[in-house]
Order: sequence, then structure tokens, then C-alpha cells
Amino acid sequence: MDKQTEQKKVFLEIVQQLRQLIHLEKIQAGEKLPSERVLSERLGVGRSSVREALRSLELLGLIETRHGGGTFLASTHKHQLVEVLSMFILEDEKSKKDVEFTRQIHEKEAIRVISCTEILRTLPVWDSFFVKLEIEGSVNCRDILRELLITTGNRLALKIWFQLAAYDGDRLNRNSTEEEKIIIQTMLKSMQLGYEKEALQAYEQWMGTV
Repeated sequence: MDKQTEQKKVFLEIVQQLRQLIHLEKIQAGEKLPSERVLSERLGVGRSSVREALRSLELLGLIETRHGGGTFLASTHKHQLVEVLSMFILEDEKSKKDVEFTRQIHEKEAIRVISCTEILRTLPVWDSFFVKLEIEGSVNCRDILRELLITTGNRLALKIWFQLAAYDGDRLNRNSTEEEKIIIQTMLKSMQLGYEKEALQAYEQWMGTV
């Protein structure tokens, strides 16, 4: 492991431990965090590492350093603590896989609902994707997946999906490849015909190429 990767790993571990500490001690916005020395001892890391982590969190607006007064948890209206910390936590490969797995649960459930509901599987939007694939040769991957969730009418699932999909960034928000074209067409056609099993198989194959 190179030095940069090792430093990144240490930083992420400190952020995770800080998050746990804030939760366990029920530190509220505006309340003071333990000193660098105390954090260093409790987290089992050097003070310089703690200082760097705190400095980064301060730049993100998660904490505030008051001259001569210590470090405080920033007001909640300035940020979304869980969301911003998650950006760091999700640097961990297992966490990324967990998010991807959870996102796909919502997408597969949407395919099941659409395949089993005639009024949903016969909507013209699916034909429009077919036409786009034939004329332009590709479609935006994120657009299709988003449409699956929108079509089900489950607003809560859609909101959750948007949050999960945001962590995949450019991996989803791109045009499909030639290899994906036939797979996507198979998924859409199976879904339109009400063939749930075949639609899900095509979806799984598609996700294997993403």
C-alpha cells in the first residue's frame, strides 16, 4: 500500500470513529467536541492525524473552530451531517457495494411491478427508448433506471433511489454501449410482454456490464 493510500485509509478511519463518537455521546449542534489530545488518545491515532481530519471536516462546514474556545459541531442548518460524512465513508469499497446492492433492489422491484401491471408495461415511454436505441444507437443509462422508479409511482422509493444513484456518479450517468444495447432492448421487451423472469435476467446481465 503506497503512502497516499495509507494516509487516506487513516483519514477515513478517523472520520468513521468521529461519527461514532458524536452519535454515542449524543453531541448536538453547537456543542463542543473533545480536544485533539483527548481524541488522539481515545481513537488511538497521532494528534497530527486527528488535526488533519478535523481541518478537513472544518473546510466542509461540519465543525467550527473557535479561537481559544475549541472545536464545535456546526449548526445543522449549514449542512447535512450524514450525507456529507457518507461521501467519505463511501470511499470504502464494501460500502460502495452495499449502496449498489441496495439501489439494485429498488430497480428490480420496479421491474417486477411494471412487468405485472399491464397499464404500466404498455406505457409509450418504453417504445420511446426503443426508438432512441435504434436511431441514435444508445440511451442514457440513468434515464432508463430513473424511469423504472418513476413509473411505479412509489415516491419514497424514488427519493431513496436518487440518493443511492448519486453515489454512482458518471458510472450510471452515461450513454449505453453497443454491447449494452441488445441487453437493454431484451429487458424492455420482456417487461412489455409481462415476462418478469426474463426482464430481471436481462437486467442482471446489464448490471454485470456496468
